[in-house]
Amino acid sequence: MQVGRILDAWGVKGWFKVQAYSNQGDALFTAKRWFLKSPGPKPGQQALKMLSVREHGDGIVASADGVADRNGAEALRGWELWISRADFPRAGDGEYYWVDLIGLDVVNREAQPLGRVIGLLDTGPHAVLRVLPPGVEAPAKPDQERLIPFVAAFVDDVSLDARQIRVDWGVDF
Repeated sequence: MQVGRILDAWGVKGWFKVQAYSNQGDALFTAKRWFLKSPGPKPGQQALKMLSVREHGDGIVASADGVADRNGAEALRGWELWISRADFPRAGDGEYYWVDLIGLDVVNREAQPLGRVIGLLDTGPHAVLRVLPPGVEAPAKPDQERLIPFVAAFVDDVSLDARQIRVDWGVDF
């Protein structure tokens, strides 16, 4: 899963600054190996064995085996940061990683199919499921998606095993 990117070098001993894409970067601190992908026109990938990761001010700094100096750290600037899903902490009861919800079928209380989750939106107070209705391959216009708030008032059940989310939502909404 993509969890952040390398911002810049930090110091002269090969440390680098990391921008985490989540306020809860637990996986960054526990993963022993990070995977990097070059975002530029010249594709590249590499794995880093992490030596140290720590909070610094309001950010994160890290050091890795094989990145010995500032030049090595500067060469990583802009690279996308990925971590194996297995390195993520287990989600608590009633908590889900967004990546686990994408692809699930959505049905309402009457067992009518509403579609498949193709993404989520973060609105601040809560997340919103982006649901692609049955028979639509890809949304050509925004009004072809159903937007369902991912809150207890509308979501009755999430079953990762059954790959289904049951909601209190009409087919005509």
